[in-house]
Amino acid sequence: MSPRRRNGSSQAATAIAVVADVMAAIIGLWILMYLFDANRANDLVQFVQETAALLAGWSHDLFTFDEGWLRVVFGYGLAAVVYLLVGHALAGRLRRH
Repeated sequence: MSPRRRNGSSQAATAIAVVADVMAAIIGLWILMYLFDANRANDLVQFVQETAALLAGWSHDLFTFDEGWLRVVFGYGLAAVVYLLVGHALAGRLRRH
């Protein structure tokens, strides 16, 4: 494989890993804001909540714990973990090829 192609694969892998990290970080930030009862009238808190809800739309109401904080930690946390695992696995695979 040519060095140019290998470098392109490495750049793509890095981009995928960074996107996965940013997605997980936004979700993690929302979890922390929820746990610390951040002011939901604040524009930054609203932005983070809406973005995290968009990213974790498939998992945020997956669990039906009685406690709201458990639903947030497990529902949103699952999405963050999946993004990290899939993103970094895909990036690692690209780096090898």
